[in-house]
Amino acid sequence: MKVGDDYYLSTSTFEYLPGLPIYHSKDLVHWNLIGHVVTTEHQLASANIPTNGGAWAPTIRHYDGVFYVVVTDAMGRGTLIFSATNPAGPWSDGIVTNIDGIDPDLFWEANGDCYATFSGLILKPGQFVQHLGIQQAKIDLNTGQLLEEPRSIWSGVGGMFPEAPHIYKIDDWYYLFIAEGGTERGHGESVARSKTLAGPYSSGPNNPFLSARSTIRPIQNTGHGDLVEAPDGGWIMVLLGMRTRGQTRSFSSLGRETFATNVSWVDGWPVADPIHANDLLPAPEFIEDFTSTELNQELISIRQMPSSVSTLERGVLRIHGSGNSMSELRPAFVGRRLKRHEGIVRAKVAVQGVGGISIRYDEVSHYDIEISSGKLIARSSVSRVTHEVLAENFVSGAETELFVEFVPSTLDFSIDGQSCDFIRLGYFDEGGEKIQVAEFDGRYLSAEVACSFTGRVIGVYSTEGEVALSRYSETAN
Repeated sequence: MKVGDDYYLSTSTFEYLPGLPIYHSKDLVHWNLIGHVVTTEHQLASANIPTNGGAWAPTIRHYDGVFYVVVTDAMGRGTLIFSATNPAGPWSDGIVTNIDGIDPDLFWEANGDCYATFSGLILKPGQFVQHLGIQQAKIDLNTGQLLEEPRSIWSGVGGMFPEAPHIYKIDDWYYLFIAEGGTERGHGESVARSKTLAGPYSSGPNNPFLSARSTIRPIQNTGHGDLVEAPDGGWIMVLLGMRTRGQTRSFSSLGRETFATNVSWVDGWPVADPIHANDLLPAPEFIEDFTSTELNQELISIRQMPSSVSTLERGVLRIHGSGNSMSELRPAFVGRRLKRHEGIVRAKVAVQGVGGISIRYDEVSHYDIEISSGKLIARSSVSRVTHEVLAENFVSGAETELFVEFVPSTLDFSIDGQSCDFIRLGYFDEGGEKIQVAEFDGRYLSAEVACSFTGRVIGVYSTEGEVALSRYSETAN
């Protein structure tokens, strides 16, 4: 979304809190995290939602001096409208709407009337009931109530799950962008247009006008696009995709990420450039020594706020165990979305009880390096099958520096080459030597095998007692 010379972006966060980050940019290339919409646990009903529930695809918009984020809290409160006068926050507690669907969008007509456009996926507890295509109705933003019966305006060109609609008025046309084909390999972006907001909408000539399906591009699953005017007057589409690794390009260890591509116009229809990886900004190094009086905004927890499970003191973050392991819904965990395919994460910890580092895809798929009763254990939990390796000759000290290292798979056509990477877990001994305890196959922590859309989240946890974390880093090898 563009406001003056400034750009703002919000992304899905599912079961993680704080939720719905707000990023700011001046050039659509360099982005800074400036805050979150969800900064208290009551804004979303996250405590017991299933993995992949929670904050789904948000839309951020600005009208008449107010910023809005509209989002579906799936399996939680429902579809919500948050508002703020400053995009960095604070944001409202969220108004519950009567929208029966997902992926809402907001569009204002010239007279100030606001319309919600959304995917008519009807969700009921424990089941998907039906899909009504793309729906639209006038909405009261003060109450969250639709002011008319929703109408179906388009259902795409036959792909499954027409969703993520966005409306734009460009010249004399209303353009409707949608995703369809599902958010896996069939994902794509389609377009229709109309002379009136309510339709009828005519399909574009080359739908889906953006998709990576049936290609060898390393960025797959592209779709869920949102259009914005670029600083030079051109057009950019911001969208989600997944970077795949392995000989058959099968495994997405980092889950959904945000990409952008150029859009041109031919005979009144958008044409999107394919998404390539050659212009990606390298992942920045992350080093935290906890000397600030406030916790770093990038740190998140699972179905609860970091402040619910930890205490920040000068130079140390204390994580308080509640008896829940990483295989349960609400472990005492503070971590960060992994941003690199290759590198090492280190954590200097003092464990009084049970805890360590966990690299998590969901509660049944995670790898841990854990200190317990003076012993060090590397653990692989994959689809509820657990394998543990006990470190030999480990000597527990006042502090231990644990590590998780990511090593890309080989490029030859071999068994190992089919995976995306291998994950090494271990520690540094008193002399600073890196001691590997175990190596696990990384493909089992990927979107294609595990449940979550969010990719790997890595951090420090405490199952029992307390883990004092004094330094945490994510760097290149």
